[in-house]
Amino acid sequence: MHEHFVQFRVEGKAIYGMMHLPEGKGKVPAVAMCHGFTGNRIEAHRLFVKTARFLAANKIAALRFDFRGSGESEGDFEQVTVSSEITDALAALEFLRKQPEVDTERIGLIGLSLGGCVATCTAARDRKVRALVLWAAVADLKGLFVQRMQPEVRDLLEKQGWLDFGGWKVSKAFYEDAAKIEPLREALRYDGAVLIVHGANDPVVPVDHAHRYHTTFQCTKKLHIVPEADHTFARLDWENEVMHVTLDWLRTHLAT
Repeated sequence: MHEHFVQFRVEGKAIYGMMHLPEGKGKVPAVAMCHGFTGNRIEAHRLFVKTARFLAANKIAALRFDFRGSGESEGDFEQVTVSSEITDALAALEFLRKQPEVDTERIGLIGLSLGGCVATCTAARDRKVRALVLWAAVADLKGLFVQRMQPEVRDLLEKQGWLDFGGWKVSKAFYEDAAKIEPLREALRYDGAVLIVHGANDPVVPVDHAHRYHTTFQCTKKLHIVPEADHTFARLDWENEVMHVTLDWLRTHLAT
């Protein structure tokens, strides 16, 4: 297998990524990977790197990319919204389909955390994503980002137009946009095959989000709860379980 840096542009900004391709000739299935909020194309404990290489070793191409304003891609985090990330993910799918090694009929999406919400909305809008994999995905943006906000934090956001989130400048536009996007409503429009993976002890996105997705999707679906696991499956056996269940799902649903 081989990997190389790639870039594509969205609204004038360069998005940087890494393309992982299996060995051999012929067209292969491919997935794009959507990282989490304040994450990047490597992700916690190199989860995206390991997964992309694992998939490529098993004859599935993978594109890891940084959303605009994240990782090494152009743009400022202050400009990031969930909608801008959906736009980037749609562009990533288009980029993937243009690669000569990729079978355009066998495309999948993987999303972690907020990237899972982005992947759901993207798959619902793209209509040609055959397989969707959600890892610790956010199902309720309003509940997670907006309603939990303390009154004094809300006042500060109103006054200065942004919040300092551990060194990330999160804009008022991000929160306004998040309040409008309903991933569960979008999930109803997806008619491919979805695998929902979540850690039972996720302290960031409660496991209840996974159950809500599983109840809502009307397509081929499977719920896989990893006992005791945290938000990013940060233990070798959890990580291994997630990678294998993901490969099995993609193999089944991106088969010729």
